[in-house]
Amino acid sequence: MASKAAQVQAGGREVRVSSPDRVVFEETPWAPAATKLQVAEYYVAVEDGIMRALRDRPTALERWPSGVREGMELSTGRAGSGSYDKAEAFYSKRTPKGAPDYLEEVEVTFPSGRTAKEICPTEIATVAWAAHMGTITFHPWPVRRADVDHPDELRIDLDPQPGTDFADAARVALAARDLLTEIGLVGFPKTSGNRGVHVYVRLVPEWDFVDLRHAAIAFGRELERRTPGVTTAWWKEERGTNIFVDYNQNSRDRTIASAYSLRPKPGGPVSTPVEWEELEGLDPRTLNLHTVPDRLAERGDAMAAIDEHPGRLDTLLQMYADDIAGGLTDMPYPPDYPKMPGEPPRVQPSKKVAEHWDEHGNRVDG
Repeated sequence: MASKAAQVQAGGREVRVSSPDRVVFEETPWAPAATKLQVAEYYVAVEDGIMRALRDRPTALERWPSGVREGMELSTGRAGSGSYDKAEAFYSKRTPKGAPDYLEEVEVTFPSGRTAKEICPTEIATVAWAAHMGTITFHPWPVRRADVDHPDELRIDLDPQPGTDFADAARVALAARDLLTEIGLVGFPKTSGNRGVHVYVRLVPEWDFVDLRHAAIAFGRELERRTPGVTTAWWKEERGTNIFVDYNQNSRDRTIASAYSLRPKPGGPVSTPVEWEELEGLDPRTLNLHTVPDRLAERGDAMAAIDEHPGRLDTLLQMYADDIAGGLTDMPYPPDYPKMPGEPPRVQPSKKVAEHWDEHGNRVDG
């Protein structure tokens, strides 16, 4: 028999949570089990941090309505597709049906040209309601609803490849801090909630997504030049045993798990803002649903000052222009993007036949 719904207090509102006793995260050697009610209560407890990350931003929901179990699949397809219908978890890029009247939303445009209204959190009750809907992870755009076409955040995603781990990502993150300082930008690190590290940089919102992505490419290339064990190679077969700087996370409709988001991994890990000096020797598994609320209450949000340091992309965009003038090209976009101007062939090197592509990266049939 299904358990009776529970209520959580969220910013002055009472939010209903169905199936509150459902186990979302099973017990692990480093963390107790956690129920659906505990997930909702976690998000209310980290209100200061999660709302700093989500407020006024278009936000996609990563929903795991049956909880998180080994072998479960997350669909990246659209509703109605075979992969979407068969998967145990999925993204909601449109406001789900049955949303409460206090929930606010904003229209965004996808790379395909299609539009949709996504939720735009303005209060913690919206986050608690999303948890009731099975949301584990929140994926905000790097824009605010007042201007959804000009990002205010550069996101540096340091992604460990096979043979590397969190310690490697932490080492590269510290090198990224030095490079940011050199070009006049202030970075704020957080764990990814898995093995990686994210570094966020607040921006003056004067550039579009193409500029943002070019800035990320320039940053990644310079970090690669000066730091051992770093790659910007898009194709996995070329990345080697390195930390990949995923520049495409700065493309339109590409998002990263927000600060204070849970991740669908064993133990209920949290993508947690940290101080730079904490990175060395840190075990990210210790930052989880059970430990982060007390950490936030005791130490405050390590990203609390991010809005005080808006930076500019001029230097990075000049670096990108210099790279192009020096013979480098743009980099491949994600596979679901339309063909973009200046983009090289979107085919992995081991499968590329040179005579099938012209000098502009367009496929030649015949």
